[in-house]
Amino acid sequence: MTSADLLVDAFGRIKENVHGAVEGLTEAELSQQLDEGGNSIAWLIWHLTRVQDDHIADVAGLEQVWLTQDWAKRFNLAFDDTATGYGHAAAEVAQVTGISADLLTGYYDAVHAQTIDYVSGLVDADLPRIVDTRWNPPVTLAVRLVSVIDDDIQHSGQAAYVRGVLLRRR
Repeated sequence: MTSADLLVDAFGRIKENVHGAVEGLTEAELSQQLDEGGNSIAWLIWHLTRVQDDHIADVAGLEQVWLTQDWAKRFNLAFDDTATGYGHAAAEVAQVTGISADLLTGYYDAVHAQTIDYVSGLVDADLPRIVDTRWNPPVTLAVRLVSVIDDDIQHSGQAAYVRGVLLRRR
């Protein structure tokens, strides 16, 4: 297995998690916060997809799918088009409503396709490339990709947990 194969597999698992977290849920369920400060499934999936879109586009030298494929317009959120959800408070999380499972998975699938196209062409020699000098030590491509995978797995797992609670409440 190559590094590219490993990355393709990891991002493929995230896609399965995303689809599994939203499948069969209503817009109301997707936007429900379990408590006043909790993250909804819609926000979690939107956020993890925005972060993946932003970070992969940056390291690959590409435009974000959010902007180039009109996803920002389709979601029609009250945020700036560059928002990824980082630092959002509960009130901002609550604004991610009226979002269908199809819209969430459609956007995720478009980002996933761009991600897979990029990572499947990587070789081991690409991974030590510095992609962000704002940190000490500077962030390599390998570290950035693992960071995105980790963030996506955590948030998709949180969405799966919320889903389980919602389904038990039906």
